[in-house]
Amino acid sequence: MDLDLALYGDEPPMPTESSTQEGKAMYEQWERSNRLSLMLIKSSVSKSIRGLIPECDKVTDFMKAIEEQFVKSDKALAGTLMQKLSGMKHDNSKSVREHIMEMRDITAQLKSLEIEISKSFLVNFILNSLTLEYGPFKIS
Repeated sequence: MDLDLALYGDEPPMPTESSTQEGKAMYEQWERSNRLSLMLIKSSVSKSIRGLIPECDKVTDFMKAIEEQFVKSDKALAGTLMQKLSGMKHDNSKSVREHIMEMRDITAQLKSLEIEISKSFLVNFILNSLTLEYGPFKIS
């Protein structure tokens, strides 16, 4: 069906009266692929995200706009995760092990966003998040 033609192929020149039948057919095929791909992608993207993306006539422009939107979202998410990690305090509502595992989970999420937290830095975060009753543990 050549639905991906608009995604992988460049837009052919718009046909004129002097264009060949092959050129006209190629443009029509690309235009159909572009229109169908754009409809399919727009229907797959949630409304909350779709509202943030400007209107585009070409599927490749729409994909670039989505990519730019997620780069912005990734930066915001990274900032939120860093704030959460640096502000975490153990409050005895869960075990120390669960608290540490939660902090490791946040660092894994940061790593997926290409923000590397060293082990020694993570250990400092963990030790600083523990309450005073863990003072002897911090010293050792």
